[in-house]
Amino acid sequence: MEKVTFDADGVTLAGLLYRPSGPIDSPLPAVVVAGSWTSVKEQMPGLYAERLAEHGFVTLAFDFTGYGESGGEPRDVESPSRKVLDLHHAVTFLSAIDGVDSARVASLGICAGAAFTAVHAAGDKRIRAAAMVAPGLQDGELARLALGGDESFEQHLARGRKARARYEATGEIEYVTAVSDTDPTAAMYGPFTYYLDSHRGGIPQYGNRFALMAWSEWLTFEPVPSADDIDIPVLIVHSKTAAIPEGAQRFAARLPMPPELVWLDDRSQFDFYDQEPTVTESVSLVANFLDRHR
Repeated sequence: MEKVTFDADGVTLAGLLYRPSGPIDSPLPAVVVAGSWTSVKEQMPGLYAERLAEHGFVTLAFDFTGYGESGGEPRDVESPSRKVLDLHHAVTFLSAIDGVDSARVASLGICAGAAFTAVHAAGDKRIRAAAMVAPGLQDGELARLALGGDESFEQHLARGRKARARYEATGEIEYVTAVSDTDPTAAMYGPFTYYLDSHRGGIPQYGNRFALMAWSEWLTFEPVPSADDIDIPVLIVHSKTAAIPEGAQRFAARLPMPPELVWLDDRSQFDFYDQEPTVTESVSLVANFLDRHR
């Protein structure tokens, strides 16, 4: 593993670049890995990048603009449009790495990372194939259901627009805790143990902070329709007992080319992030799929 940096519209992004061990006789296929909502590269994206490198891929996990070790202001703003642009720059960087075959670059998105991966793949023809693990794919209806209905959705949207207006008028950013099992004002309130356990995702690099103004963009972000414009092979690995399985089904139904859709039994969303045997099974499925579409 090598720590790297690269440019994204004048912002320096920080990444972890993984290479397979052993001698390299010819340029290798590569994978850009995007993690979940509010995540940093040392969490699930780094784990999947490391494990895929063991299967012969050069891989990149990185901090999006305003997160972790990457530059960019304002900080901790969950902006889908910015993250999609960052993925474009990550592919540019990875394609130019010594030992990478620029004609064989794929993408992997985990949870919300799959949403960014989907929109990016729909518009970046350099991507050879796309894999999605426990994808958080939403449309307008599913976004409302995820927040408990229309009233809660509109309240979050109004709060986000108010915070956005305040930022634009004064430069002040309103933050709440990103994940909490004790603070009901947190963006994700509930038993989200992965982000809170110091032995799992609750690592020092994770800021656990959410800019309220992000609601105004996030809640109007609909990755499901992007399936209409994806004309490359797609793998979806999910579970009916994980988050938003219906979103994956709606997305799959809209793809012009039927995807490979694998359902793993009785897995929680967070099992896919770092728990065995789920991670090994998911990595093996992704590696096998990408091997067939190199």
